[in-house]
Amino acid sequence: MSIPENFTPPAGLLAERAVLVTGASSGLGRALAIECARAGAAVILCGRNAARLDRVYDEIESMGAPQPAIATLDLATATAAHYDALAGTIEAEFGRLDGLVHTAGILGDRTPLEQYDIPTWCRVLHVNLTAPFILTQVLLPSLRKGRDPSVIFVSSGVVRDSRPFWGAYAVAKTGLESVRSMWAQELEGEPQIRVNSINPGRMRTPMRAAAYPAEDPNTLPTPASVTGPFLYLLSALGRGTSGEYFNAQ
Repeated sequence: MSIPENFTPPAGLLAERAVLVTGASSGLGRALAIECARAGAAVILCGRNAARLDRVYDEIESMGAPQPAIATLDLATATAAHYDALAGTIEAEFGRLDGLVHTAGILGDRTPLEQYDIPTWCRVLHVNLTAPFILTQVLLPSLRKGRDPSVIFVSSGVVRDSRPFWGAYAVAKTGLESVRSMWAQELEGEPQIRVNSINPGRMRTPMRAAAYPAEDPNTLPTPASVTGPFLYLLSALGRGTSGEYFNAQ
């Protein structure tokens, strides 16, 4: 299956769907949360910075979109109790989950493996790999109650093009592709649940600036410009598609 190039979501594409977006306070997560709301979804804004989440919340409300919700969660420090509380809140307020997008991530160090800081390595692997696995597992009961629910992992070009000096970030993203593939295969008996990954490509984000400090950000696409494939897979248009890796650009 391929996603239509330059897909523009029609009005109401995600109407009556509840979608949780991690990393919703900035970058791709923020842009995706806003576009999901614009398409009619009730968006659950998940992130560690409450003040920034509040600003995204206010922006969505000012659009006249469905009222969003805020779920403050620091993936680096969250305990089992935090994950369970989030799952309980979603169940109580929405009764289901129709979409889950794992946008949150951290870059870590761009240094040789020989010099890589071990605590940073562990933190990057946890936030970028372990936390998305845990969150998917904890929210699976709510996803099972959703309308053809869609889980999307945010991937990277480093999983297809191994490069030096990308350290724990590349290892985590490569591992995440295995997690995506296993979830898709293990849920084959429940075809209504879809699990895919999207590589958004080059974007004008703080993470990109940290990875390529000499790059002119004005030469890069905005995060909002690459959200089309995400909305496509979150909608009914993506039914029957699971276990796939897509490039947004």
